[in-house]
This record gives sequence, C-alpha cells and structure tokens, in this order.
Amino acid sequence: MEPPIPAKGHYDIGFLLLPGFSQLAFSSALEPLRMANHLADRRLYTWHLVSRDGNAVNASSGLGVAVDQALEPMPSLDLLLVCGGVEVQRHDDRATLSWLKRLAERHIPLGAVCTGGYVLARAGLLDGYRCTLHWEHIGSLHEARRFPAVSFTSQLFVMDRDRYTCSGGIAPLDMMLNLIGRQQGLALAEAIAEEFIHERIRGVGDRQRAPLRVRLGHSHPKLEEVATLMEANLQEPLALDELASYAGLSRRQLERLFQRYVGCPPLRYYLELRLARARLLLLQTHMPITEVALACGFVSPTHFTKCYHDHFGHSPSGERKRRQQRQDDLASLSGE
Repeated sequence: MEPPIPAKGHYDIGFLLLPGFSQLAFSSALEPLRMANHLADRRLYTWHLVSRDGNAVNASSGLGVAVDQALEPMPSLDLLLVCGGVEVQRHDDRATLSWLKRLAERHIPLGAVCTGGYVLARAGLLDGYRCTLHWEHIGSLHEARRFPAVSFTSQLFVMDRDRYTCSGGIAPLDMMLNLIGRQQGLALAEAIAEEFIHERIRGVGDRQRAPLRVRLGHSHPKLEEVATLMEANLQEPLALDELASYAGLSRRQLERLFQRYVGCPPLRYYLELRLARARLLLLQTHMPITEVALACGFVSPTHFTKCYHDHFGHSPSGERKRRQQRQDDLASLSGE
C-alpha cells in the first residue's frame, strides 16, 4: 500500500531506542536517510534519537548511544520507529506505552525494527494491522497466544497504512529504501543501494528466513520438502516412514539423503528443530516447562529435560535461570 506520509521536501523521523536494541537493525534504518541527504545534496531527512529518560542507551553489544531527548517534550515527527532487540519484554513500561498511544492519537505514523513491534503490539497499536518482527519472536507469540488482534507475517517488512514494521539484521535497510523510493523516487533509492553495495532492494513479498537450499548450500527438492514438513509438524512429530512416504522416498533413501547433505540422520535433524523451538519458547515466553515440552512434541517433561540437557548442556530450568542472569546483567549495564 502507498505510505500515508504525503510527498513533500523534508521529513522528520524519530527513533525510540529501547535498552538492548539491535545496533545493526538501527543503523540499517538510519544510514539510508543520511545517504539520501548526501546524494541529494540537501536535507531530505532529519532524525531524532529518543530514550525513555533522555539518557544514553546501551545496545545489545553494550555500546552506549547518546540520544537527543527524553519522551517529553513530544517531538513533531512524520514517522516514529521503535528500535528493539534483546529482552524487549522488559521495556514495555507504562510511560513508554502511553507516549506511543499519544503519538498515534496525533496521527503520527508508527513503525518498528527488529523486536520493536512487540512494544507497539503491547500498546494496542497494531490491532487490526498486518505486521512483522524478528522470526525468532513470531513463533513464540503464536505459541503464547499473544496479540490475537494482530496479524503477524514472516515477511521482511510490512507497510500497512500508517504502520511500518520490519524484522532485524539488515531488513530495515530494505524497508527504508522502499520508503525513500516512494517519497523521493526509485532512482535515489537505487543509488543509495549501490552506495551500500546492496545488490537488490528487497520488496514486501520477500520473506525473512532463507529457504533450506540456501541455508545448506545446495538445492535438493526432496530434502527441502521433508524439512518443510518437519518445521510444520513440531508439536506432533511425524514418524520417519511418514516423512519418507510424503516425499515419495523409501526410509533408507531419506536417511541417505540427510546423511549426505545435512551430515546427520533425519530424526536427529528433526529433534534439533524441536529443541531450537523449545529454547525460543523458554527464552521469550513465560509458558510452564511442561507446556513447552508438549508444544515441541515431547512425550514427557522428563524426556524433554534429558534431550535438552544433552543438546545444550543445561536443563530447561537452567535456561530460564540463564535468561534471568542476562536480564540482570543488561539492567546493570543500563544503570537500572
């Protein structure tokens, strides 16, 4: 959809930096604006960095970034982007949510990069919208049945009316290039991409996770088909014979295929997928460990705990303790 920001000569963009924000995602959103000004040889964009209290904010790397102001006085903006990262659930305080709601009441378009969409959703500002955030968090929100009025997608970025959301990494670069292209013309957006050695401006149809053939460095349609089936059936795992049958293979052919291209038996690969999902749920939700085990296809908490410990070197409860320790460390870095 066409962006709601009217075509004009100058835009004020705000960035709300949450503690633990992704430096890469933030820079990927900011740098295209700087380059647009440079290539146009005039100030098309001005940006303002905001934090809850006006103090510098530490990124997930621990690097401190100075900001221009606190939440108040409220700046005059054409767009506000919430920049999230690790432990985003800890930074949905009442003052921040209230401030975002007041921006929305003023009809200021809102957006987010990386996990910042979680905070917009907590404020109720994504209800009835399509949006996205980092793929690691989408699955967790679905499992926890959070935000049923929000339509999450696995797209790199979504531009739905006056809401602009994108995943992490360099996805914000593509979202901002699309925005600049719509506001200033495609030629400028392409020139910025060339300056950043970005060979293709990805569009709203592009998805976050690379296909299995790209992740594994080869393309074998049967292998990709089986892996896709596995990813779609984590809660109730399919038997090896079922997987082979769906792909039109014998059990032995399937085992040879995985051993050759993936380097492990198919059931091992399947188990690791389930354990990876379990780890995300442990880190990003408050689901009881028993529910996490069932959601990832384990017959009992005892079996789940053993498999988890064998793979990660610590128990599911130990994972939760490690998460709390990371939260405490981050709070100490942020001076909270």
